[in-house]
Amino acid sequence: MLLHGELTQRIIGAAIEVYKQLGPGLLESCYETCLKHELEDQGMICRSQVELPVTYKCRTLDCGYRIDAIVNELVILEIKAVESIHPIHEAQLLKYLKLSGLRVGLLMNFNTAKMKESIVRRIV
Repeated sequence: MLLHGELTQRIIGAAIEVYKQLGPGLLESCYETCLKHELEDQGMICRSQVELPVTYKCRTLDCGYRIDAIVNELVILEIKAVESIHPIHEAQLLKYLKLSGLRVGLLMNFNTAKMKESIVRRIV
């Protein structure tokens, strides 16, 4: 059984619904806003643009990092609208998971022909 498997399936379903309504070609911020509303309409709690401080030599510093969204305080969403997902995008998600202490993340690219094939699930 996958960690937070049911929740991630619900999130993916919500992302696919947003994609069906909007299609590709918009800004990441548009998909993020619409997905937040879709998740909340489905009864999930979604915080967007969550500050992510960095701890450096026992100091907590605001370096300007923001997590696109956290759902039910369990799953990080990293939302993209790019030609294709690259290793740096996955590295970003993994770093956000490590820094936040959360274990499950979804990387979603809305600028694609098939949304379901442009979602990457990672666990740390």
